[in-house]
Amino acid sequence: MTDAARAGQFLGQRIGEKQVHELIGIARGLLADGHLNDSEIEFLHRWLAANEGARSNPLVSQLIARLNASLADGVIDDDERRDLQETMMALTSNDFELGEVLKSSTLPLCNPAPEILLGGARMCFTGTFTYGTRRECEAAASALGASCGSLTQKTTYLVIGEYATESWKHSSFGNKIMQAVEWRDSGIPISIVSEQHWRRFI
Repeated sequence: MTDAARAGQFLGQRIGEKQVHELIGIARGLLADGHLNDSEIEFLHRWLAANEGARSNPLVSQLIARLNASLADGVIDDDERRDLQETMMALTSNDFELGEVLKSSTLPLCNPAPEILLGGARMCFTGTFTYGTRRECEAAASALGASCGSLTQKTTYLVIGEYATESWKHSSFGNKIMQAVEWRDSGIPISIVSEQHWRRFI
């Protein structure tokens, strides 16, 4: 690689880092009131289209993919809005290292992790997933015989997305995890597993 190429690559990395940090600031501002409206989502989509350097970060790439999917039909439904909010919250968390996922030991996962029998299982997905949107995860599980939906005492497996943060207890999906832990501790047979573990069975 020539000196000029190295300099160009370094400059590109610096621009990308700057844009990611700018994006984090924008996302924090958009999330400040606890609601993400359509005009804010459209603004974020336009900003990302104009700032390609930020796309090298894998979580930003996930955000872009979810924005594209949400805007494709011109209607942003509640599930899509929630997916976008959770992806943005993972990105803006103070203790989130860009492009890395949380070590599973910090989450209240079942240990040892159970075998996942999808046929006839009731599954609930929470958090932000590397596999795709929550709907895509549900579709993959449903194709193998599981039923998917909200967390109830009849849920067999709660699957937590890999893009969780150290401060998960204070996240939008923290209450769901804590509820599952409470039920599990009281003897209700619900398993809490990571996305990585779930993906071994699909």
